[in-house]
Amino acid sequence: LVQLFESGGGSVQAGGSLTLSCTAGTYLASATCMAWFRQAPGKEREGVAVTGGGNAEYADSVRDRFFISREVKNLVTLQMWSLVPEDTAMYFCAAGWQWPCPMDSDEYKWWGQGTQVTVSP
Repeated sequence: LVQLFESGGGSVQAGGSLTLSCTAGTYLASATCMAWFRQAPGKEREGVAVTGGGNAEYADSVRDRFFISREVKNLVTLQMWSLVPEDTAMYFCAAGWQWPCPMDSDEYKWWGQGTQVTVSP
C-alpha cells in the first residue's frame, strides 16, 4: 500500500523551475510533519524542506529558491525556482508525527518512492 506518492520530477536546464507534489494516503494525511529530502548519487540523503503546524524550514542551500506548501492535509508541494545542477537528485517525501518537525531523515519512518530531478548546465 503506497502511503506517499511523489510526482512532478523531470529534466530542466539551469535556471528553470519545477513543482513536486506528494500525495498522502488517508493514514498519513494526519501526519503533523511533511518533509522533502533528496539524495544524489554517492551522497547521503539530505533534508530540503519541512512543514508542520503552519511553519516551514529550509536547508540553507535551497532557501529563497524553494517553497514548501501544504494547503490541504493530503498534499504537500515543493516549488523550486532557479534550479542549478547541484539540485540534481532523487527527491523523496516523508511524513511523521514528531514535534517539532525534524530535518533529519533518521527521524522519519514513512517515505515515498521518490521522483527524479535532473538539472542540466
